[in-house]
Amino acid sequence: MASKPSISSKKVPTLQLIFLSLCLIILILFSRSNYHIIDALTLDAEPPVQLKNLDLLLQHEIQGKEKIKIGLVNINSNEEIEYKSPGSIISTVHVPFDSVRRGTKWEDFFPAQNSSHPTPCPEIPMPPLEDYDDLDVVVAKLPCKGRTGRSGPKDVLRLQVNLVVANVLVASGWVMPDIKRAVYVVFVGSCEPVPEIFVCEDLLRKVDDHWVYKPELRRLKQTVLMPRGSCQIAQPYGETGKEAWRYYSADHERLKLLKYSAFHQREAYATILHSSEDYVCGAIALAQSILRTNSTSTRDFVLLHDENITPKSLEALKSAGWETKQIERIRSPFAEKDSNNEWSYSKLRAWMLTWYDKVVFIDADVLVFQNIEWLFVYPQLSAAPNDGTLFNSGLMVIEPSLCTFKDLMAKRSEMDSYNGSVEGFLNEAFTWWHRLPSDVNFLKDFKGQESPSREMIPDKVSAIHYLGLKPWMCYRDYDCNWDREEMQRFASDKAHEKWWQVYDEMPETLQRYCGLTKHTNSRLKKWRWIATSLEQPDEHWKIGIIDTRQYNLGH
Repeated sequence: MASKPSISSKKVPTLQLIFLSLCLIILILFSRSNYHIIDALTLDAEPPVQLKNLDLLLQHEIQGKEKIKIGLVNINSNEEIEYKSPGSIISTVHVPFDSVRRGTKWEDFFPAQNSSHPTPCPEIPMPPLEDYDDLDVVVAKLPCKGRTGRSGPKDVLRLQVNLVVANVLVASGWVMPDIKRAVYVVFVGSCEPVPEIFVCEDLLRKVDDHWVYKPELRRLKQTVLMPRGSCQIAQPYGETGKEAWRYYSADHERLKLLKYSAFHQREAYATILHSSEDYVCGAIALAQSILRTNSTSTRDFVLLHDENITPKSLEALKSAGWETKQIERIRSPFAEKDSNNEWSYSKLRAWMLTWYDKVVFIDADVLVFQNIEWLFVYPQLSAAPNDGTLFNSGLMVIEPSLCTFKDLMAKRSEMDSYNGSVEGFLNEAFTWWHRLPSDVNFLKDFKGQESPSREMIPDKVSAIHYLGLKPWMCYRDYDCNWDREEMQRFASDKAHEKWWQVYDEMPETLQRYCGLTKHTNSRLKKWRWIATSLEQPDEHWKIGIIDTRQYNLGH
C-alpha cells in the first residue's frame, strides 16, 4: 500500500508557489521602476481630455460610414469623450504601451560623437501594431507638460506619443504598397504635434486645442522607419513602394542609392547668395563640383539671390549651371547690424521652392567630391552633426512647403538662436532631425588637432565645408587661415588643394570670377607680414607666392 504524503511534503508546492509569486512581484516592481504603462494618470499636471462632437471635428470625413473604429492613445477610460454620428456603429479601443525608460533624456538620442558609426538609440517602446490595423480614427492626448510638469519640443514622452500615433496610423492605413485606406488623427492639447512627423500640409483644421490631420501615408511610413534621432545614421526608408530603396556598397559601410524612381519626385540642388558678391565664385565652383561627380541626373540647380548680385555675375552663375531666382532677403531678429549673420535668415526662402518635392540645400562655401544623388532618398530634415544635439545647416535635405515657410517665419522672433544665425534657429525649429554621415558635410574645422591630422581628409569624402577664410579669397599656394592665429583651427593645405583642383577644371570664362581684388590682396599681404613678424611655427609665411591672380587684381 502506498504511504500517505506527510504534512510537510504537502507544504512544498505551497511554498514553491509563494516563492514564485514573490519573485514575480519583485520582477514587476523592478520592471516598473524603469518602464511603466503610459496612462494619463501618470501625468498629473495634464488636464483631462474633453473631446466632444468628434463628427463635427472631422466634418464630412467620417459621416455616412457604417462602422467607425477609434483608437485612444494616452487617454483614460474616465476622460470625457463624446461621439455623435447618426447611423454609424462606433467602437473604441485603448492603445496602451510601455513608456520610454525613466531617466532617458533627449540628449541620449543625439549624442556628441565624431564617429560615423554611432551607438544604437535608446528604445522607444511601441504597442503591438498588429492589434490596431483596422482603425479609422486615432484620438491622442498630447503630453504638453511631460513628466516634470513642463515640456517642449525636446520632450521624450511627447515624442513617444507622436511616434505611437504615427505607427498605429500606418498599421491601419497601409494595406499594401498600392492600397491605402484613409485614416485620421485628432490630437488634443495646447502644444502642437511634432512637426517633423505630422507636417502642416496634412493638417485639415485646428479648433481650439484640437488638431485634426489626414496624414499622407507614404511620407508617414518613411518617417516611422527612420532611426530615433541622430544616434544612428539615417537609413533609406526600406521598402515603401514598388521598389526597395535600401542598398549597401561592398564594404557595408556606405549607403548607395542604386535606383530611385518609385515616386517620380521633383528634385533640385539649391544654394543662396545675398548681401554681397563675395560668394559668387564659391557658388560657381559648387555647381561645377556637383556636375563633375555625375550627381545631376534629372535634378535642377536653383540659386536664390537678392538684388546685390549684378547681372554680369548672374550670367556667369547661369553658365556654371544655376537657374537663378531673385528673392527678398530676410533679416535675423538676433543679429547685430552689419554682422555676417544679419541676413542669414534668407536661407528660409528655400522652403518656398514648392515646385520641388525634395531639395538638397548646400551652402556656397561647400564643394562636392563624390556622387550625392542618394541624399534625395532622405526626409526633412536630414543633416550631418555639428555638436551634440545640433546639426550643421550647410548641407541639409528639406521638403519645400509654403505652410512650413509661413510657420518658420512666424516662429523666427519667438524662437531663440544660439549663435544669432539661421543655423541656430533651424536647430530650434527642427529638433527631431536625422543624422547623415559626417563626411557628407565634412567640416573644415580642426580645433585642438595637431597639424598632421589636418591633412588626413577622408579619400571618399562626399563634400567639404570650407569654414574660415575661403580658398578663393586666399592665394592658391597655401591655406591663408594659417596666417591668422585665431583662424588656424580652419587651416588645411590638403582641403585647400582639393578646392583648387575643381577650379582648374572650370572654364577660363568662369575662373575670372574667382579673381583677387586689390582689397583682398592687401589684406593677405598684411596677414603674411604679421605671421612673419611673429615667426608663426607652421612657417607657411616662408612659402613664396606664385599665384598669378596677384598680378591681375579687380576692384
